[in-house]
Amino acid sequence: MAVARASPVNEDPAFASLSPVARRFVLHWGEMGSRWGVNRTVSQIHALLYLSGRPMHAEEIAEVLVVARSNVSNSLRELQNWNLVRIVHLLGDRRDHFETAYDVWELFRTVVRERKAREFDPTVSVLRECVADKAFGKEDPGAQIRIRETLALMESLSAWGDEMLRMESETMMKIMKLGAKIRKFLRVGADK
Repeated sequence: MAVARASPVNEDPAFASLSPVARRFVLHWGEMGSRWGVNRTVSQIHALLYLSGRPMHAEEIAEVLVVARSNVSNSLRELQNWNLVRIVHLLGDRRDHFETAYDVWELFRTVVRERKAREFDPTVSVLRECVADKAFGKEDPGAQIRIRETLALMESLSAWGDEMLRMESETMMKIMKLGAKIRKFLRVGADK
């Protein structure tokens, strides 16, 4: 059985300033970000700001994560474009400091809202344009059905998502916990 070796970044004294748990969280968040199509450093910076619970300046972020200052600058811009970090100023310090929301539900809403605006809404618009196109009636009937069904699903999901984003955090948590119970209830109803 192979023994996992720490990567060089884990051995760096600056990165070692993070606790083992924080280091693991930041590294994992970077890996998950990559899987979601987000640059690893962007995700790691967001995780660091979230865990730190305080504003940090770019030089400090670069030092802790052992990444180039230019990479930090580009990553912070990306996070600002996603509305996940904001600039704050501290008395006596002319540098820009960056912070993120510390409420997990606020972060969830921001990510969902931004992804919906960037990915989901444009797809709904294209599907609507396809259906409205005069040439749509000349498409294969099966393709027409599939496009209409996809549009109906996307519109329903969009409306549901908008409703979820307006709910209080406690209500959303209750709905999430009800998920299995609702499925069981619907399954019982379907068995009759």
